[in-house]
Amino acid sequence: MNKQQKTHLIQLGLFIVTVITTTFAGAEWTIGKFVIMGMTWDDFLFGFNFSIPFLLILTVHEFGHYFTARYHKINVTLPYYIPMWFGFIGMASIGTMGAFIRIKETIFSRVKYFDVGVSGPIAGFVLAIAFLIYGFQTLPETEYIYEIHPEYEVFGENFEERMDGLDTLILKKDLNPERMAYETLQDTIDTGRAGAVFFGDNILMNLGRQYLAPDDRYVPSSKELMHYPVLLAAYLAFFFTALNLLPIGQLDGGHVLFGLFGAKNHAIISRVLFTGFLFYAGLGWVTSADLANTSPEGIFDFVISIAIYIVVVYWSAYSVFKQKRDRLLYATVLFTVQFFVASTLKVEGYTGWLLFSILIGRFIGVDHPPVVDNSPLTTGRKVLGWVALIIFILSFSPQPLVVEGL
Repeated sequence: MNKQQKTHLIQLGLFIVTVITTTFAGAEWTIGKFVIMGMTWDDFLFGFNFSIPFLLILTVHEFGHYFTARYHKINVTLPYYIPMWFGFIGMASIGTMGAFIRIKETIFSRVKYFDVGVSGPIAGFVLAIAFLIYGFQTLPETEYIYEIHPEYEVFGENFEERMDGLDTLILKKDLNPERMAYETLQDTIDTGRAGAVFFGDNILMNLGRQYLAPDDRYVPSSKELMHYPVLLAAYLAFFFTALNLLPIGQLDGGHVLFGLFGAKNHAIISRVLFTGFLFYAGLGWVTSADLANTSPEGIFDFVISIAIYIVVVYWSAYSVFKQKRDRLLYATVLFTVQFFVASTLKVEGYTGWLLFSILIGRFIGVDHPPVVDNSPLTTGRKVLGWVALIIFILSFSPQPLVVEGL
């Protein structure tokens, strides 16, 4: 067996494992039952309703990159899939961290960077739209959700409005379902007896709810989305599309930005957008309300929170500024402005983006590799580039995963 055959065997093995892990994850989300809670074979098979559309979209995305690279005669590998599943310990996951192709040579052309970068997200997005339409057009009747949450049936078809927030995934199973049906989710969260996790909205999901469903009675809210596998697959596809299309650094969106505006403008725009992204991510991490506890322990926690946040921003600014003192100044100024804005306007961002900010700023980088051939894009490519940026806006969820009470 030669080296290429071994590589293909590894890629095939990773794909098979990813099919299995995403199927487990799909069953866990849609049915609300982990393997350690007694998932049955039928439950596992139901998970294919999620894993098949989700992996199809992911595969089309990666092969969009692959075939475009091959068209330009770039040396590139087939996709490597990354399985990731924590259901065996009772933690929710989506079964994968995505997939990637390896470009095994330097790209010297601005046009080629653009073509390879834009092809994957657009290809995957088109298929995700198809599954979004299919998912809303084939919504099951209300009895479907009663099978998963029998406690909802007491409220009838308008249970979501009457339950005032109960329509979420309950993570702790020590609640009495009969009692739970007569109190709001906020009550259970405030008393520490339950936690909830649900998916935030984006423009496309809102449009789908308004215009694609033939019967409004069966349309799930964002808090029940995880029980509808095809819609969940489409939502997650939009989420990953938006992440890839962030117009920063060497992400697919960064390649699009580089192609549209060139190296000099890319460096400026990428830094501005990255700073805005980081600003939103940390907004509300620490506010003046945290000073309400004036005990020594409270003051200590307040100072530690500030220190942790400044370190996070310092790491994130690694590729923004080369000098350590500049990164420290950047982190301090950003925190000060965030603290003032969050404290006075009472607004919060989404701290979940901080990890992605570190990934971009510390490892991926906010700059784009230079090219030898800096020929501008054709008109058709420019239009495609702006379409990709519009797709980013339509697909982006400011708060993609919301966790309460944990």
